[in-house]
Amino acid sequence: MSADKTEVYVSTDIEADGPIPGPHSMLSLASAAFAGDGTRVADFSANLQRLPGAAAHPDTAAWWEQFPEAWQACRRDPAAPEAVMQAYCQWLDDLPGRPVFVGWPATWDFMWVYWYLMRFTGERPFGEGGIDIRSYAMGMRATAFLRSGKNYLPKRWLKADLPHTHVALDDALEQGHLFMNMLLENRRRR
Repeated sequence: MSADKTEVYVSTDIEADGPIPGPHSMLSLASAAFAGDGTRVADFSANLQRLPGAAAHPDTAAWWEQFPEAWQACRRDPAAPEAVMQAYCQWLDDLPGRPVFVGWPATWDFMWVYWYLMRFTGERPFGEGGIDIRSYAMGMRATAFLRSGKNYLPKRWLKADLPHTHVALDDALEQGHLFMNMLLENRRRR
Protein backbone atom coordinates (compact mmCIF):
# COMPACT_ATOMS: atom_id res chain seq x y z
CA MET A 1 0.00 0.00 0.00
CA SER A 2 1.41 3.38 -1.02
CA ALA A 3 2.51 5.68 1.82
CA ASP A 4 1.16 8.74 -0.02
CA LYS A 5 -2.45 7.56 -0.07
CA THR A 6 -5.07 9.72 1.61
CA GLU A 7 -5.85 8.67 5.17
CA VAL A 8 -9.06 6.77 5.83
CA TYR A 9 -10.11 6.73 9.48
CA VAL A 10 -11.20 3.23 10.51
CA SER A 11 -13.31 3.39 13.65
CA THR A 12 -13.12 -0.08 15.13
CA ASP A 13 -14.87 -1.89 17.95
CA ILE A 14 -14.50 -5.47 19.12
CA GLU A 15 -16.39 -7.61 21.58
CA ALA A 16 -14.60 -10.35 23.51
CA ASP A 17 -15.15 -12.94 26.21
CA GLY A 18 -12.17 -11.99 28.37
CA PRO A 19 -9.48 -9.39 29.03
CA ILE A 20 -6.75 -10.57 26.64
CA PRO A 21 -6.47 -12.45 23.34
CA GLY A 22 -5.23 -16.02 23.34
CA PRO A 23 -6.67 -17.38 26.57
CA HIS A 24 -9.89 -15.61 25.55
CA SER A 25 -11.56 -14.95 22.20
CA MET A 26 -12.64 -11.99 20.13
CA LEU A 27 -16.33 -12.58 19.48
CA SER A 28 -17.13 -9.74 17.09
CA LEU A 29 -15.18 -7.25 14.98
CA ALA A 30 -16.59 -4.20 13.24
CA SER A 31 -15.13 -1.15 11.55
CA ALA A 32 -16.64 1.93 9.94
CA ALA A 33 -14.31 3.74 7.54
CA PHE A 34 -14.52 7.51 7.09
CA ALA A 35 -12.91 9.80 4.52
CA GLY A 36 -11.21 12.94 5.76
CA ASP A 37 -14.31 15.02 5.04
CA GLY A 38 -16.41 12.86 7.39
CA THR A 39 -18.11 10.77 4.70
CA ARG A 40 -18.62 7.15 5.68
CA VAL A 41 -17.10 5.09 2.88
CA ALA A 42 -17.44 1.47 4.01
CA ASP A 43 -18.34 -0.85 6.89
CA PHE A 44 -17.06 -4.26 7.93
CA SER A 45 -18.70 -6.51 10.49
CA ALA A 46 -18.22 -10.16 11.41
CA ASN A 47 -18.69 -12.51 14.31
CA LEU A 48 -15.90 -14.95 15.08
CA GLN A 49 -15.83 -18.47 16.38
CA ARG A 50 -14.00 -18.90 19.66
CA LEU A 51 -10.35 -19.87 19.62
CA PRO A 52 -9.60 -23.55 20.21
CA GLY A 53 -8.77 -24.09 23.87
CA ALA A 54 -9.84 -20.57 24.90
CA ALA A 55 -12.51 -19.96 27.53
CA ALA A 56 -14.62 -17.07 28.69
CA HIS A 57 -13.36 -15.20 31.73
CA PRO A 58 -15.90 -15.42 34.59
CA ASP A 59 -15.99 -11.63 35.09
CA THR A 60 -16.59 -11.02 31.39
CA ALA A 61 -19.26 -13.73 31.26
CA ALA A 62 -21.04 -12.00 34.17
CA TRP A 63 -20.74 -8.64 32.35
CA TRP A 64 -22.33 -10.13 29.20
CA GLU A 65 -25.36 -11.23 31.26
CA GLN A 66 -26.29 -7.53 31.51
CA PHE A 67 -26.53 -7.27 27.69
CA PRO A 68 -28.43 -10.33 26.39
CA GLU A 69 -29.36 -8.72 23.05
CA ALA A 70 -25.76 -7.72 22.35
CA TRP A 71 -24.63 -11.22 23.36
CA GLN A 72 -27.08 -12.77 20.91
CA ALA A 73 -25.92 -10.38 18.17
CA CYS A 74 -22.24 -11.32 18.60
CA ARG A 75 -22.98 -15.06 18.52
CA ARG A 76 -25.05 -14.96 15.33
CA ASP A 77 -23.37 -16.80 12.41
CA PRO A 78 -19.77 -16.79 13.69
CA ALA A 79 -17.04 -17.60 11.16
CA ALA A 80 -13.56 -19.03 11.58
CA PRO A 81 -11.09 -16.38 12.81
CA GLU A 82 -8.77 -17.14 9.86
CA ALA A 83 -11.50 -16.37 7.33
CA VAL A 84 -12.68 -13.23 9.15
CA MET A 85 -9.20 -11.75 9.49
CA GLN A 86 -8.30 -12.51 5.87
CA ALA A 87 -11.53 -10.85 4.74
CA TYR A 88 -10.81 -7.90 7.04
CA CYS A 89 -7.31 -7.47 5.58
CA GLN A 90 -8.77 -7.48 2.07
CA TRP A 91 -11.45 -4.98 3.11
CA LEU A 92 -8.78 -2.66 4.55
CA ASP A 93 -6.67 -3.00 1.40
CA ASP A 94 -9.69 -2.09 -0.76
CA LEU A 95 -10.35 1.17 1.11
CA PRO A 96 -9.77 4.36 -0.90
CA GLY A 97 -6.78 5.37 1.20
CA ARG A 98 -4.34 4.36 3.91
CA PRO A 99 -6.21 2.93 6.92
CA VAL A 100 -5.69 4.67 10.27
CA PHE A 101 -7.01 2.78 13.29
CA VAL A 102 -9.40 4.76 15.52
CA GLY A 103 -10.89 3.45 18.76
CA TRP A 104 -12.32 4.20 22.21
CA PRO A 105 -10.27 2.97 23.96
CA ALA A 106 -7.81 2.31 21.17
CA THR A 107 -5.54 0.39 23.53
CA TRP A 108 -8.24 -2.25 24.07
CA ASP A 109 -9.57 -2.70 20.56
CA PHE A 110 -6.18 -2.35 18.86
CA MET A 111 -4.65 -5.04 21.10
CA TRP A 112 -7.25 -7.55 19.94
CA VAL A 113 -7.22 -6.57 16.26
CA TYR A 114 -3.41 -6.53 16.08
CA TRP A 115 -3.10 -9.92 17.80
CA TYR A 116 -5.70 -11.54 15.53
CA LEU A 117 -4.23 -9.97 12.39
CA MET A 118 -0.72 -11.17 13.25
CA ARG A 119 -1.92 -14.62 14.31
CA PHE A 120 -4.15 -15.30 11.32
CA THR A 121 -2.70 -13.21 8.48
CA GLY A 122 0.79 -12.07 9.45
CA GLU A 123 -0.20 -8.60 8.16
CA ARG A 124 -0.06 -5.21 9.95
CA PRO A 125 -2.31 -2.94 7.86
CA PHE A 126 -2.35 -0.31 10.62
CA GLY A 127 1.31 -0.59 11.52
CA GLU A 128 1.66 -0.45 15.29
CA GLY A 129 -0.48 2.54 16.13
CA GLY A 130 -3.78 4.28 16.02
CA ILE A 131 -5.76 7.20 17.34
CA ASP A 132 -7.34 6.97 20.77
CA ILE A 133 -10.46 9.17 20.70
CA ARG A 134 -10.35 9.94 24.42
CA SER A 135 -6.74 11.08 24.16
CA TYR A 136 -7.66 13.20 21.15
CA ALA A 137 -10.44 14.79 23.23
CA MET A 138 -7.97 15.45 26.04
CA GLY A 139 -5.72 17.30 23.62
CA MET A 140 -8.53 19.30 22.03
CA ARG A 141 -9.98 20.31 25.37
CA ALA A 142 -6.59 20.84 27.09
CA THR A 143 -7.83 18.95 30.12
CA ALA A 144 -6.92 15.91 32.21
CA PHE A 145 -7.42 12.45 30.72
CA LEU A 146 -9.88 11.52 33.47
CA ARG A 147 -11.99 14.57 32.57
CA SER A 148 -12.13 13.53 28.92
CA GLY A 149 -14.71 10.74 29.20
CA LYS A 150 -17.92 10.81 27.19
CA ASN A 151 -19.80 12.49 30.05
CA TYR A 152 -17.47 15.49 29.73
CA LEU A 153 -17.60 15.87 25.95
CA PRO A 154 -19.49 18.71 24.28
CA LYS A 155 -22.87 17.48 23.03
CA ARG A 156 -22.12 18.84 19.52
CA TRP A 157 -19.56 16.06 19.09
CA LEU A 158 -22.04 13.29 19.93
CA LYS A 159 -24.61 11.89 17.50
CA ALA A 160 -27.69 11.33 19.66
CA ASP A 161 -29.29 8.76 17.36
CA LEU A 162 -26.30 6.40 17.63
CA PRO A 163 -26.50 4.62 20.98
CA HIS A 164 -23.71 2.57 22.54
CA THR A 165 -25.23 -0.94 22.42
CA HIS A 166 -22.19 -3.25 22.76
CA VAL A 167 -22.96 -4.51 19.27
CA ALA A 168 -19.64 -3.97 17.52
CA LEU A 169 -20.89 -2.19 14.39
CA ASP A 170 -23.22 0.09 16.37
CA ASP A 171 -20.35 1.12 18.61
CA ALA A 172 -17.88 1.54 15.72
CA LEU A 173 -20.36 3.88 14.03
CA GLU A 174 -21.05 5.82 17.22
CA GLN A 175 -17.39 6.43 17.98
CA GLY A 176 -16.54 7.02 14.31
CA HIS A 177 -19.02 9.88 14.07
CA LEU A 178 -17.74 11.23 17.38
CA PHE A 179 -14.15 11.22 16.13
CA MET A 180 -14.99 12.77 12.78
CA ASN A 181 -16.96 15.57 14.48
CA MET A 182 -13.92 16.27 16.66
CA LEU A 183 -11.45 16.06 13.78
CA LEU A 184 -13.45 18.36 11.52
CA GLU A 185 -13.95 20.91 14.31
CA ASN A 186 -10.24 20.80 15.08
CA ARG A 187 -9.40 21.39 11.42
CA ARG A 188 -11.80 24.37 11.25
CA ARG A 189 -10.03 25.93 14.24
CA ARG A 190 -6.77 25.91 12.31
